[in-house]
Amino acid sequence: MSEENTQTPGARGHEMPLMSHLSELRKRLVRCLIAAVVGFLACFAFNERILIIMLKPLKDALPPKSELITTTLTEGFVTSMKAAFVAGLFVTSPFIFYQIWKFVAPGLYKEERKVIIPVAAFTALFFVFGALFGYYLVFPYGFAFLANYASDIYTLMPTMKDYFSFSLMLLLAFGLIFETPVFIFFLAYLGVVNSKGLRKNRRWAVLVAFVMSAMLTPPDAVSQCLMAVPMILLYEISIWAAYFFGKERIARREAKLPAPVEPEAEE
Repeated sequence: MSEENTQTPGARGHEMPLMSHLSELRKRLVRCLIAAVVGFLACFAFNERILIIMLKPLKDALPPKSELITTTLTEGFVTSMKAAFVAGLFVTSPFIFYQIWKFVAPGLYKEERKVIIPVAAFTALFFVFGALFGYYLVFPYGFAFLANYASDIYTLMPTMKDYFSFSLMLLLAFGLIFETPVFIFFLAYLGVVNSKGLRKNRRWAVLVAFVMSAMLTPPDAVSQCLMAVPMILLYEISIWAAYFFGKERIARREAKLPAPVEPEAEE
């Protein structure tokens, strides 16, 4: 076993005083803010196109007599700026997640820091993939259910502001949910969790998946299953990730290394 992994818990990484931690946090936050501003400026040039893409799932689901409206003069402009800002966050998410993980890195052993870059890359990849999953698979069914519910009784006139807030919440929820394998892999790599404990708590994970899907998605069975089923599958992937890359697996591999051959005793 490497020297870094035989240190006591208090020797993990290198100790930093409080002011150094705050200085490091400020540095990472400033870099994240600069990246967000750069992403916003880059996407603002396409803000109308981005807004059209964001509104498409709802417009496709609206009944014939319904339409999307704004209630103030500034609502359309402000919403388009928000859409450009959110798009900029997604574009710059690899750099932002890298800064977040780099803030965590000083508290890790030298060997553990080697996974920071791939973990940051997969964090951004799974986050974007989760948002795309919600947009292309959940939005059409969920918005169709909500838009056509009792449409013969009332005429739906959703505001752009309300729709954008609701859809953004769903996108962020799916993005964070798809981070499950990455975070569990990292915790297993550090030895915080293991595959055995994850298997033991599988039934609770299934329950949490359906409860969260009922809270976050529109109240129809299709939308809820489209969130709950991926959550359960991601949890199963996390179990295998913990099994193959967890600290207990590494310890087993090291334990199976052939022992040095002892010299034969002289007769």
